[in-house]
Order: sequence, then structure tokens, then C-alpha cells
Amino acid sequence: METEQFEAVLTGTDTPVSGIVTSIGDSVYEFRSLDDSLQITISRDANGHWKRIAGSEPYLSGWVDELSEQIQTSTNF
Repeated sequence: METEQFEAVLTGTDTPVSGIVTSIGDSVYEFRSLDDSLQITISRDANGHWKRIAGSEPYLSGWVDELSEQIQTSTNF
């Protein structure tokens, strides 16, 4: 199985945070910033809602929504 990756940008507190999103499992995606300052992993739960399951601290709760929207757009989920 080929690893799925795409570029994404999350809204940071001061500046946008650019990174790469990688599919690492069934409905599990990891965002890693280009400068390695941020990592966040999200997954769909049994009800289809996106949840943060791992990642660096601190993080902004809005990143889950931003990231899930970009995943759905990029993967035609």
C-alpha cells in the first residue's frame, strides 16, 4: 500500500504552520510541521467525528477541524 501524503497549513498563533500530512492507518493521519515544532495525529471515531489522538503540546483545539477539512479535501474522503 502506497503512503498517502500532502501539504497542509494550520493557523498558528503568530504565523501559519506549514507541514506534511501522512496517512498512517485506517482513518488516522499525522501532521508534522516542516520545522518539526508541531506534530498532531487525528483519527475518526466510531461516530465519524475527528479526534486528536496524539501530538505535541501546546496545541490549538481548532487544528483538529482545520486538519480534518484539509484531509477531506485532499483525499476526497
